[in-house]
Formats: sequence, C-alpha cells, structure tokens
Amino acid sequence: MNPEPQALHLVTDSPAEDGRSRRKKSVSDYYDRAAPGRDKWIARNGYFHEEDRRFTRFLVPPGLKILDLGCGTGKMLAELEPSEGVGLDISAKMIDVARQNYPEERHPNLTFHTADIEDLESLEALDGPFDVILLSDTIGLLEDVEATLASLHRLSSNETRIVVAYYSWLWTPIIAMAELFGAKMRQIPLNRLGPEDITALLELADFDVIKRDWRQLVPKRLFGLGPIINRSLATLPFVRRFCVRHYAVARSKRHAGLDKPSTTVVIPCRNERGNIAPAVERMPPFCDDMEILFVEGHSSDGTGEEIERVIAHYPERDIKFLVQDGEGKGNAVHMAFEAARGDVLMILDADLTVPPEALSKFYNALVAGKGEFINGTRLVYPMEKRAMRPLNLIANFCFSIVFSWLLNQRFTDTLCGTKVLTKAHYLDIARNRAYFGDFDPFGDFDLIFGASKLNLKVIEIPIRYAERTYGSTQISRFRHGVLLLRMVVFAFRKLKAF
Repeated sequence: MNPEPQALHLVTDSPAEDGRSRRKKSVSDYYDRAAPGRDKWIARNGYFHEEDRRFTRFLVPPGLKILDLGCGTGKMLAELEPSEGVGLDISAKMIDVARQNYPEERHPNLTFHTADIEDLESLEALDGPFDVILLSDTIGLLEDVEATLASLHRLSSNETRIVVAYYSWLWTPIIAMAELFGAKMRQIPLNRLGPEDITALLELADFDVIKRDWRQLVPKRLFGLGPIINRSLATLPFVRRFCVRHYAVARSKRHAGLDKPSTTVVIPCRNERGNIAPAVERMPPFCDDMEILFVEGHSSDGTGEEIERVIAHYPERDIKFLVQDGEGKGNAVHMAFEAARGDVLMILDADLTVPPEALSKFYNALVAGKGEFINGTRLVYPMEKRAMRPLNLIANFCFSIVFSWLLNQRFTDTLCGTKVLTKAHYLDIARNRAYFGDFDPFGDFDLIFGASKLNLKVIEIPIRYAERTYGSTQISRFRHGVLLLRMVVFAFRKLKAF
C-alpha cells in the first residue's frame, strides 16, 4: 500500500540546484511521491471526479485536438476522447503512470510528456494550435499565472478554447478537515484564486472570457442525495456560488476576427409580398461578396412571384430563391443555411421590423472578432408604439433574465430574428444537433443553444425595432408563450440538470 504523501511548506525565493525555484522542485518531488497512489485517491472520491469529468466532457466535445496542462495520470484527457491528445506534467512519475494507464499501442491518439508548462521552450516544442487547452487545477500550482496564460497564445487559433477548472476557496475548511481525517489526499499550498481572480488573470493575459459555471454543491453521493441536489439546486443563481467546483472558458483575443468574408443574408418570408423589394433596396453594401437568399414558405399573397420579379429587376445583385420543403421558420433557416454559399450567415426577418440598414453593424462586429454569435436585441432602444405588444414586451424581459442564467452568457432578447454567425460554426451546430434534438419551431433557440454548447462568444447589438408596414404578425402570444415556457424547461434539463 502506498503511503499518503505529506503536505510541504514551499519556499519561493531561493533557486534549486537544477535552476528551478525551490517551489518548483518541491511541487515535482511531491507529485512524484504521490503518483503511485494517485488513482486510488481518485477512485476513493469517485463521485466528485466522475462529475468533474462529466461536466468537462460537456464543455469539450469528443474528436478535438486537446492539450492537457497538468495531466496527472491521464484519466481526464483519455475520457475527453480527443482525436489527438497531448498531456504535460511536471512530475515524471505521474507521466510514467499515465503511460502505463494508456500505452501507445492501445491509445495511439494520446501522448504524455514530462515538462514544466511555465518553461517556454517546452511549449514551443509542441505542435499547435490545439482546439482545447485544459488546465484542471493546474492554475493553483503556477508561479506566474498571467505569464503562463499569455504563453498559450502561441498554441492557439481563433477557434481554440481555454478551459480552466479550479476549486472554491469557500471549501477550504471542509477540505482541510477531509485531509486531516484521511478522506482526501493531502495537497500542497495552492494559489488562492476565485472565479473573479481567474477571469481577471485571463483578461490580463489577453483572453476573452466566454462563460463561467459552477458545479457540485455536494461532492459526495450521500446515498443518492448528492446527485439530486446537484441537478436540481446547485446551479441556481446565488446558490451556485457555494459549489466546490468552478470553470471558466476563454478564447484568445489575439487570434479573433475574420478577413473580409463573403456573406449570405437569409430572408425567410411567408405572405410578405410588400416587403420583398424594400428588403433588397434597403440592403447596404457592407460586404464585397454578398448573396441574398429568400426562403418562401408557401405564401398565399403572391410573395413567390414578387421575389422572381425582384430578382429579374436587379440582375447585378446575387439574389436567389428557395421554396421551403417543410413548415415554420426553423425549417426555412436550416434549409437556407445549408444552401448558402457565404462564409457568414445572417438572418433578416422579412417583416423588416429590424432595419436592413443595421446589418452592417452585425457584419463589422463579427469580422472584428468582437463576437462569434451576434444577436440582435430590440429591448435597449425605445421602439415604435405598435412594434411589440405590452404583454410580449414583459414576457421578453422575463425570458431574457432566465436565458442569461441558463446559457451563462448575457441574452436580453432571445427572439430577435436577426442572428449572425459563420457557416463553419453553423455546420458545427448542425453536427452536434443530436444533443438537443430537432426541438425548435422558431429556429432561434436551435442556434442559441448550439452556440452555447460550442462555447461561442455571444455579443448583442441593439437595434431600433420598427412597426410592421405590410402584412400581419405570425406570432401567437399565447401559443408561442407556452412554447417558450417549454423551452425554458428543456434548456434547464439540457444545460443545467443534465
């Protein structure tokens, strides 16, 4: 039986003989001694570690290229099912155990190396960029957190996500007691970092924090009580701050942005004959290569014929026309996005209550890297008197609060029709649609939930919401209100209580 390693008092101001600080050497020596028994301690606290790995799998889809900094015995990296996984750890003995657990002949996608991740030469030797760079508790052992985070830009692209997991300092007394009574492996002194500290350090290092989350109010099964509490209560506002585990997802600001991408503006339309020509006439030339794609939903007022007339009237513009093969806006958007040729996809509702002139703001925000999923919001600027019914306005405000909590990113208006993202990100959402299923008749939530699951950076652009000048609204406040309530329950199950 392997003895439990004793906690060490670490010194930071004297260099060790090998050139590292005494603290670094103490860390590597400590984990070398801990390595033979580490997996036994993980098994002993199996529920906590299983839940931590499960939520990390939620944040990190399988099949990605992953760098695990401070990989320990390799279990987390292996369970993320990467297409290519690289694990680094300062402890040579931990790496030995990881290689024994996941030998190359059976796990050719996994490689493990002994390295000090604060050593730039070690990072420069890696073959980046990576899709995900994971620091699970490692941030607590770093001598210079900001400098280490800043060094990760060289291994990042505009698609890379940094995932930082750490434990809450509110749990320090309970953890100390658990260590004292032998219920948890003793730990060396760690950096005292809360969620706000980690966010600040990521921002200092030029990373953009996309979302934060908290999990595990009860890190034990407690005869089945722990899972019930963690799935029903632990993620609630305020309560979640008392969870033992917190996470941050970030992206590199230095790699954000696009280089003059082409664009497809998708305009779903049903009984919108009087709005077809104005939609084209008012469309600003914000992009050098623009496609306008109308998707007609079996109208009875001659909308299809009007689209054909407008196409003939503007031969110099790239305007196309599809008739949707199903029903509802969601079906129209999916069909159009699949057919679109642009690098960037935009939705413009044919009622023109969101002015076409505002689309340049959405394009500029995406190209500049301000966000990766650009959502319009009608609830900032005063709107025209009859643009939205009072009951709808109140409901939208309430839903904005709920969905901001559910999605861990700010959403003030989930049902604004104007949404913008790249086609590459849409195709990723479509490939991962099985997680949520084909549940959304509007099309808005399919994109919003998918973007959240992919950890895309969301930003909202306020627009002046106008009164409809042709036709009538196709929204039923009560029928669609019930659908929105069902969407809240659905989102809670899929994003919070999974």
